[in-house]
Amino acid sequence: MNRDTLLDAFRETGGMLEGHFTLTSGMHSDQYFQCARLLAHPRHAAACGEAIAAKMPEGITHVISPAMGGLIIGHEVARALGVPFLFTERVEGAMTLRRFDFPDCCRAAVVEDVITSGGSLLEVASLIREAGGEVAATASVVDRSGDRNVDFGAPFQSLLKVEVNAWDPAACPLCAEGLEAVKPGSRHLS
Repeated sequence: MNRDTLLDAFRETGGMLEGHFTLTSGMHSDQYFQCARLLAHPRHAAACGEAIAAKMPEGITHVISPAMGGLIIGHEVARALGVPFLFTERVEGAMTLRRFDFPDCCRAAVVEDVITSGGSLLEVASLIREAGGEVAATASVVDRSGDRNVDFGAPFQSLLKVEVNAWDPAACPLCAEGLEAVKPGSRHLS
């Protein structure tokens, strides 16, 4: 799957939005990648999962993703690799592996749909390490981290790296114009 094919799939499914958005990180942007719209189509989800799986190192024993955004793509990567898929979720604001026992000798790939700050991916990686597992790889469908150069403590791969505007809300030119920001993502920020 190349960049143009993936961008075409985002456009086809309505997953590439333009407007004024509040990102999960709290930053504001004029563009939003709604991977849920792309991944709602099984052929696109499978193609993305296979493309990410092809970038993984040997010996991955589990794929672990943060809910909600990472659920479909994480499952598809695990399916392509032939390994179990687990997911974390927030309980009282803290990321936890609530529905599963932590696997022994875990050599995990942490997979997310979109990263901007990398916060959710970092939380999952920390949780794995605290439980005695190894984070062998990290990945996302879309990397919109820009020049942040987030260090996940393991190799990072993405299918699409995009440079889009992201502003602190206090410096957002769209807010200055009086345009209301919308939050199409899955997690409410307080």
